[in-house]
Amino acid sequence: MEHTLLCLLLLLSTHIYSGHSEHDDGRAMAVLTIQPKSSQIFSGESVTFRCNIHRGEVTDWKYTWSKDGVDLTSGKHKYEINEVKISNNGDYRCLGTHIGNGAYSEWSDAVRLTVTALPETTLSVYPNPADTGETVTLTCSVGSDSGWSYTWYKDNTKKVVTLSGRHTTTGATFTISRAAETDQGLYWCQGEIQFRSISSIISDPVTITVKERPVAVLTLQPNWPHIFSGETVTLRCDIQGGEEIDYAFYNSGMSVSTKTEPEYRISPAKNGLYTCEGLQKINGLKHSQTSNAIQLTVLDKPQAVLSVSPQWLNPGDSVTLSCGVKESSTGWRFFWYRTVPYTAGLLSLSDRSYTVEPLSGNGTSEDSYTLIPTGPSHTGGYVCRAGRGDPVYDTLYSEPQFFWSGDPQTSVSLKIRPNRTQHFTSKSLSLSCEEKRNSTGWRLKRYREKAVESGCGSNWGSIAGSTCTIRSTRKKDSGVYWCESGSGEYSNAVNITVDVGPLILESPAYPITEGDSVTLRCTNRYQETNPIPKVDFYKDGVLIRNETTGEMTIPAVSKSDEGSYKCKYSKGESPESWVTVRGVTPGPSTSVPVGVVVGLVVAGVLLAILLVLLCPYKKAKDSCCNIMFSPHQLQRTNLDPQQDQGSTQGLAPDAGYTRLQHGGANIYDTITPPDSNDNDAGAATAGPSDVMYAQIQLKKLDKKKKKMPADPKENPVYSEIKAWKTTATGPVDVTYAEVDLKQKAKAKKKKETATPPETDSVYYQLKPGTAPGT
Repeated sequence: MEHTLLCLLLLLSTHIYSGHSEHDDGRAMAVLTIQPKSSQIFSGESVTFRCNIHRGEVTDWKYTWSKDGVDLTSGKHKYEINEVKISNNGDYRCLGTHIGNGAYSEWSDAVRLTVTALPETTLSVYPNPADTGETVTLTCSVGSDSGWSYTWYKDNTKKVVTLSGRHTTTGATFTISRAAETDQGLYWCQGEIQFRSISSIISDPVTITVKERPVAVLTLQPNWPHIFSGETVTLRCDIQGGEEIDYAFYNSGMSVSTKTEPEYRISPAKNGLYTCEGLQKINGLKHSQTSNAIQLTVLDKPQAVLSVSPQWLNPGDSVTLSCGVKESSTGWRFFWYRTVPYTAGLLSLSDRSYTVEPLSGNGTSEDSYTLIPTGPSHTGGYVCRAGRGDPVYDTLYSEPQFFWSGDPQTSVSLKIRPNRTQHFTSKSLSLSCEEKRNSTGWRLKRYREKAVESGCGSNWGSIAGSTCTIRSTRKKDSGVYWCESGSGEYSNAVNITVDVGPLILESPAYPITEGDSVTLRCTNRYQETNPIPKVDFYKDGVLIRNETTGEMTIPAVSKSDEGSYKCKYSKGESPESWVTVRGVTPGPSTSVPVGVVVGLVVAGVLLAILLVLLCPYKKAKDSCCNIMFSPHQLQRTNLDPQQDQGSTQGLAPDAGYTRLQHGGANIYDTITPPDSNDNDAGAATAGPSDVMYAQIQLKKLDKKKKKMPADPKENPVYSEIKAWKTTATGPVDVTYAEVDLKQKAKAKKKKETATPPETDSVYYQLKPGTAPGT
C-alpha cells in the first residue's frame, strides 16, 4: 500500500515538471529579450540579449546563441555587444540545453537588431540677425525618437552656455530674451538620450548677429500745440531702411492701424497716447524700435476773440480789428465780418442775433484788419473767426464787438433823460430813438459785459412808442446804448454808468463843440437834503479845481479840455466820465435871393466909384482914392480857413478880396491894384496923360438854374475890380479895373496891351488938377 502511494507521487512530480513550460512534445520554451528596448539602436550603444527558459534555474541550463542561423560563441544566458555596429544587424535566437538530463529547449523567437548611425543634429535660430531688445530662439533638432535632452555651447564646443534670467531652456529650445550685442557669437547644440549613455552628433555652428533695431520717429502733422474737436491730423512714422515693412500705429498700446504707407490720418482727431513701429512683411514680426510717444489732447471747438480799437470814434479815425484764438496762435487765417440785421437763410451767428457780411473774401494771414476811412457809415458791430488746415477747420464766430460815435447821425438820434451819462441806482431813466427822416424798424440796443442785448420791453425796461423806460435803474444797467434800424443803420451811442455810490458827475451825454460853454455838476444822491459843501474836480486823474458850489464851468471849451473827469469830496467820489470836444463845423448858409445879392454888390461898386470921383486929387497920398485902392485896407469877410484858402487860389499873394455867402450863391469882390510904381513922385507930375479908368460889366445869371446849390463852388458870383491907366500917346500897357458879375468861380489878374474898352463900358477919368466928375 505504501509502495503504491510512492509510485503515484513520482508520476505526479514528473508530470508537473514537464507540464506548462514545454510544447506538446515536452520540450521547454526559450524566450529572448533585448535591452535597450527601442526600435532604434544607435551605433556605439551597448546591447544585451537575455535568454530565459522557464524550467528550473538559470544555472540548470547551458545556452546556445545564433545570429542569422550562425552559432555564436557564448554559453551564458545573456549575450552582450558593447558599442554595436551596423555589422551587428541581424536576427538573434537562443536555445537551452539542460545540464542534468541533456534535454533541449525550443529555439526562441528571433529578435531583430537594427543598428542606426548616430543622428545629425540641426540648430536653427530665429530671428537672425536679431535686433537689440528682441527675443532670439535657438531650436536643436535630432530628428529621431523623443527622450532627448540637449546641451548648448557657445564660441567653442567645451563652453556650455550659462543659464540666466535672459537665457533659458525648454525642451529642444534655448531662448535669449532682450538680446544684446554681448549675445553675438557661435552657437552649437547636442542631444543626449538619458539612461542610454548615447549622444547625438554635435550640430553645425550657427553665428548669431545682434544689431541695433532701426529707430522709428513719430511726428504729428500739422504740428500744432493744440488740436481742437473736429480737426483732422496725420501721424507719420519714419523708419530708416523701411523697405519691405508695414507700419503699425498704436493708441495706448492698442493697434489702430497697420498699413504699407507711413501715414495714419485721424479725422476727427481723438485723444490718446500714440506710437508706431515697423513690422516685417513676411512674418509680421517687429522690425524697428517702438517710436516716441505723442500725447494727443483734443480740446473743445474754440471761439475766436475780437477786439476793436478805438471803440469810440472821432471824425477821420481809422479802426483796427484784432482777432485771435485764445488757446492757440498757430496756423490760423482770419476772416472778418460786419453784422447786419438777421435774415433767415444767410450766414448768421448761432443765436440768430445778426447776419454777417464778409469784409474780405479769402481772409487775411494777419490777425488785424484796418477800416479806412471810418465815420458814421462804419459804426456798428463786427465779428471774426479763424480757419486752418486742409480741409479748412473754422472756429466759432467771435462775440460781436462794436465801435460807436457819440455824434448825432442824420437818420436818428438817441435821446436820454435825464441828459447825462451817470445815474444813481433806483432812479428812472428813459431812452428814445428820435427819427430825423423816414426810416422804420428802429430798436434800442445796449452792450454790456461783452455781449449785446436787445428787447427793452421784455428784458430790462418797458416800451411806450419809441421810448424805453427803466423805472428803477440797477448797476447792471451800465453799458453803451444806441438805436439800430432794420437796415443796419446806427444812431449816436451813449455810454451810461449806473452807480451805487453817493456821488455822480453830471456831464453832457453828447460831444461838445469848441467854443461852447459847459458845466460839470457834482451831485449827491441826497442833494436836496444834504448838499455837498466843497468838491474837487479831476481831469485825467489830476486835480484841476476846487469848487464850493458843486459846479465847474468851462466858458469856452477847446480840444485840450477833452478827457476823463470825476469829482470827489471827503466821503466819496464819482465814477469817471469822458467828455468829448469836437471842432467847429461850418453850418449851412442862409438862403437869400440872388437879386438882393446882386443889388448889394452893384450898390457897393457904385459907392466905390462915387468916392473915387469925389477924391480931390490923386497926388494926395492919404486921399480916399489911395484908401479905396490900397490892397492892404480892403475888408475881408469872416471865412472858414479852408474856404478862404480855396477861394484865393490863383490870386496874387497880396490881392484883397471880399466874399459874401448868401443862399446858394457866393459873391466875391476882388480888387487888383495897379503897379506900385504908379504912386511914386514921378507919376504925380505925369500930366493929363496919366489917367485912371473904372469899368463896370453886368452879366445876368442863368435863369434856368432855379435851385441854387449850397456849395459855393457851383454858383459863385464874382465882383472883380481891376485898375488901369493910359496915356494920350495911344495904346500902351494898361492896368484897368473891371467889375464883372458872373456865375463861374474865377478870379484873375490880367495885363493887356490895348486901348481902354470902348463898348458896353463906363469910364470915369480923373485928371490931375481938375475937380472930380469933370
